[in-house]
Amino acid sequence: MFIDQVNIEVVAGNGGKGMVAFRREKYVPKGGPAGGNGGKGGSVIFKGSLNKTTLLDLKYNKIIKADSGENGKAKNMFGKDALDVIIEVPLGTVVRDLDSGEVIADITKDGEEVVIARGGKGGRGNAAFATSKNPAPKIFEAGERGETKNISLELKLLADAGLVGLPNVGKSTIISALSKAKPKIADYPFTTLIPNLGAVEAKDGRSFVLADLPGLIEGASLGAGLGHDFLRHIERCRIIVYVLDIDPVDKSDPYENYLLIKKELAEYNPELVTRPEVIVANKMDLPNANKNLLKLKMKLGDDVIGISAYQAENLDALVYRIADLLETVPLKEEALEEVVEYTFKKEEKPYTITLLEDGTYEVKGKLIEKYIDSTNFQNDESVKVLAYRLKRLGIEDELKKLGATPEDTIIIEGIVFELQ
Repeated sequence: MFIDQVNIEVVAGNGGKGMVAFRREKYVPKGGPAGGNGGKGGSVIFKGSLNKTTLLDLKYNKIIKADSGENGKAKNMFGKDALDVIIEVPLGTVVRDLDSGEVIADITKDGEEVVIARGGKGGRGNAAFATSKNPAPKIFEAGERGETKNISLELKLLADAGLVGLPNVGKSTIISALSKAKPKIADYPFTTLIPNLGAVEAKDGRSFVLADLPGLIEGASLGAGLGHDFLRHIERCRIIVYVLDIDPVDKSDPYENYLLIKKELAEYNPELVTRPEVIVANKMDLPNANKNLLKLKMKLGDDVIGISAYQAENLDALVYRIADLLETVPLKEEALEEVVEYTFKKEEKPYTITLLEDGTYEVKGKLIEKYIDSTNFQNDESVKVLAYRLKRLGIEDELKKLGATPEDTIIIEGIVFELQ
């Protein structure tokens, strides 16, 4: 089964909690703090692999979850980091954040690894908080939360050349004759439903990857037929091979069919019709083929190649033409998806304060969330550290400027506070 688009949720592991502990050795009087840090949570990583051709493995695995880091231990022992979860995906996989719409990965190389959801850092144990003023702290940090993302994976086949044409023009027969690909071919009035990839080698030793793409119909750019499921794969082909039935059963004009295909490509993505092309007139074994080929060459030029995939006639000329053209068309990195590189960006203000309709003040922010997560609310010292951090951020002063009083309810990342 060929699967080229799935939506899943990825959940990275949380960081482990730090530990509060003190040395208790017999001959070490007044032992100091000895609580270790928590381990890092596992990340979810996608890795490009030539061994994968579809997204079928992820079709029935809607949630990918990494383990959390181990908690810190006594005697300054750190918790163990959780293992990363590495998922192999086919080359040409585009990963998009469903919430923001941004592309976060475009995996095009074998072995390429991209962190999709980053695991949380482990919290610090009390040994990390020891200072000359406070040599025996009783505070620790909980680990950071791992990232959670709803993502879509979209596979766009990576091929040097793509066979494009209306249904039943013989694309599947061509790729089976030129390569070891074995698409289902029979005498029936249906089109290929899934793309096929085949490696083609010319007699002079040159080789390339050829894609047999599902048959295009009028209105595909608007979603008719296989629509966008078909057209997305063409975007990754360096050159386009237009396959025309030179003697159609419906008596349509091969030249008009060529224009129809170009029109659909242009409406989906205008850049596609500017790519280098090879025009192939297939089924030259049919009665009216030679007469129709002359008419077609009068309109499109003598570069049109006449072949019979069924009788394996003139296929070498087609292979050489594609190989020659590919030598003049370098792989353009800029033709790939525009990827948003996730890097640290300092926020102008790390929080927002909103006055709700019921008179409650709500404070939110990524940094605030991190501080809340790392606080042990059962420990007075840990709560004091949180209060100090919030005050240092200016939250208290800004609440007062907005008119907040001790009688008002303040909700900071879901926890109720009082303004004193």
